[in-house]
Amino acid sequence: MTQPTPPLPYGTPDAPRLAVRGEARLEVDPETARITVTVSARGTDRKTALADLTRRNEHALTLIKSYGDAVEKLETGSFTLTPQLTDKGRHERIRAYHGRVTLTATLNDFTALGELTTRLADLELTRVDGPWWALRPDSPAHRAARTQAVREAVQRAREYAEALGARLDAVLEVADAGAENTAAMPAPGMRAFAGYGGGAVQESAPALDLEPQRQTVYAHVNARFTMTRPAL
Repeated sequence: MTQPTPPLPYGTPDAPRLAVRGEARLEVDPETARITVTVSARGTDRKTALADLTRRNEHALTLIKSYGDAVEKLETGSFTLTPQLTDKGRHERIRAYHGRVTLTATLNDFTALGELTTRLADLELTRVDGPWWALRPDSPAHRAARTQAVREAVQRAREYAEALGARLDAVLEVADAGAENTAAMPAPGMRAFAGYGGGAVQESAPALDLEPQRQTVYAHVNARFTMTRPAL
């Protein structure tokens, strides 16, 4: 039996193939903001340093949890308690103990974010870093970008076909080349802060005025079509 002739990679004179690329770039408001909170303690006695660290960590957790649904996620990233040895001497003598706990909080209420960061920075030996703005993985913005990229590919293919005196006949393939958000790390234009508290909590401390950075969503697709015979 004779094997069927495979289709030509570039179509035929009566049904030419057309390959195009569709792209989309949208700028949308962020949906979440993430901050990291680092509480520290230092003491010459291990138990004292650990007790201070535990107390300060509890204060930070209680404060963050008091914002209820505005906090989508709260996680403890790391805990360390490190002895510091003296610089001189033939014996290993511990000079002090350094403790540290890192928390990560993700918020969806940016008004609450400004107030919370100020209050956290007022806590004793507490550092605050961020914010890192982001979109959720299932954000409608990703679908909107993909849809726009496909429409742009169809429009581009139609224009190519019309330039040859033809019209699109069928779609052969739409290959998703990726639709992704920019990394949620500090970037040029993004406001980032780092505060280190040294005293007691001040309820009347002014809230930080944080301006959310708009997020850029990209989508790219490769599409192949067949078109009618060109009128050359």
